[in-house]
Amino acid sequence: MPNPFPGMDPYLEGDLWTTVHTDLCAEIARQLAPKLRPKYVALSTRRVVLAPPDETEGLAGQRFPDIGILSSQVSPSSPGTAVASAPLVLPASFPEPIPHVSVEIRDVAERRLVACIEVLSPTNKRGPGREEYAAKRLQILSGAAHLVEIDLLRVGTRFPTAQPLPAAPYFVFVSRDGRRQEVGVWPIALEQQLPVVPIPLLPGDPAVPLDLQQALAVVYDIIGYDELVDYTRPPPGPLTAAESAWVEERLRGAGRRTP
Repeated sequence: MPNPFPGMDPYLEGDLWTTVHTDLCAEIARQLAPKLRPKYVALSTRRVVLAPPDETEGLAGQRFPDIGILSSQVSPSSPGTAVASAPLVLPASFPEPIPHVSVEIRDVAERRLVACIEVLSPTNKRGPGREEYAAKRLQILSGAAHLVEIDLLRVGTRFPTAQPLPAAPYFVFVSRDGRRQEVGVWPIALEQQLPVVPIPLLPGDPAVPLDLQQALAVVYDIIGYDELVDYTRPPPGPLTAAESAWVEERLRGAGRRTP
């Protein structure tokens, strides 16, 4: 079944996002490749970011008693000596390697970076991962490449702007080389289709269109996210009362919720 929403599916923002992010970047590169030939190529690049687990992850639904009875075992190691084992053995929390995929547009002749397309993940927008991505963003903005930032996550920080952004759950930002003092902004409401975004190239070459809605639809249908998403539950992340009512109406209309 197709995506029950006209634009972004808010249910994809949960534990499926790593897969959605990777598949969406691959589809963006595939969609742009024939439009860029023969002067440019679209390449998927991958890097790994170490991010700590969410502090609240895994705690939902667990209950800890106010008083616990702990027992320890004593194992003799030598006559007259006893070594006690640890009273508790708990899972250790270490930074997790999170893969991040980007799409780079390079010119064939010199292989220089012309535009970088970033589809944001939660680790780009919070915690140490946010600092890592902010440094990468600054590096791109300090160079000669265009930056296209696709933010399809409702939670976390946004692209920095001198004026407040309008109230919208999703955004696309385009920062062009030579015009860093301003950034193109596409606010996207929950009920709107994802936009067709112009991807800028080298001076003298027209921008190529990126149809984000088409890219999401292809990924959703090929992977079969309708089989993976539990539409009987509320979507992850915050929604206003009006947005929740709209989501409920859309799901009922698509036959994903019983009256």
